[in-house]
Amino acid sequence: MTTVDQSTSKTGLGLAQSGANGSSTAQGLQDQFLKLLVTQLKNQDPLNPMQNAELTSQLAQISTVEGINNLKNTMLAISGQIDVSQSMNAVAMIGKGVLIPGSTVKVGVDAEHPSERVVTPYGIDLQGDATKVQVRISDANGAVIRTMDLGQKEAGVYTLDWDGKNDGGLAMEPGAYTVSISASDADGKKVSAEVLKYGQVKSVAYSTNGLRLDMGLDGQTSMLDVRKVIGA
Repeated sequence: MTTVDQSTSKTGLGLAQSGANGSSTAQGLQDQFLKLLVTQLKNQDPLNPMQNAELTSQLAQISTVEGINNLKNTMLAISGQIDVSQSMNAVAMIGKGVLIPGSTVKVGVDAEHPSERVVTPYGIDLQGDATKVQVRISDANGAVIRTMDLGQKEAGVYTLDWDGKNDGGLAMEPGAYTVSISASDADGKKVSAEVLKYGQVKSVAYSTNGLRLDMGLDGQTSMLDVRKVIGA
């Protein structure tokens, strides 16, 4: 009767596992493992059979490989569902206004009433409760032309409006202006806050960077950058 030395069997098993590492799929590794195990059982020495602990260990390795393969397939399915969900959500946002990170606020002229100004909304993302919040608007030269105290605010995302006038009540010229913010708590410590700019979603684009929202002249942004949807 043909017998196989246990040390030789272990060495052969190790070589088979090393070779299986180059397999393109986990299924290939599992098939090779099973074939080797069956051969090992058929040709083991009756006087020195494989120990129960060793057999249990190898069977556990088979279960681990199968589990990893099943987990991979599950994750791929979930990823596909997330992609579909994101795409549907993004398409539904076409034509709507959003607030994304940025410090620009734009002033234009009302077509029907040239003396009146049309100003894009903006926002702030306050990341902690604050007892004092102050917004400053600067012109293209960096000069502060308007200061607004918002008072006490809780943490959250806020949509804000500017009437397009300076501190003296004079309507500013059409163009782009810069918004900055400072916030502090009751102890005078700085509270993290981010200025948000307005943009309108024109279309949805798919690029090497994933799903992108195209906002025309304002460029493209990721869905993850959207802090708030404020309607058309």
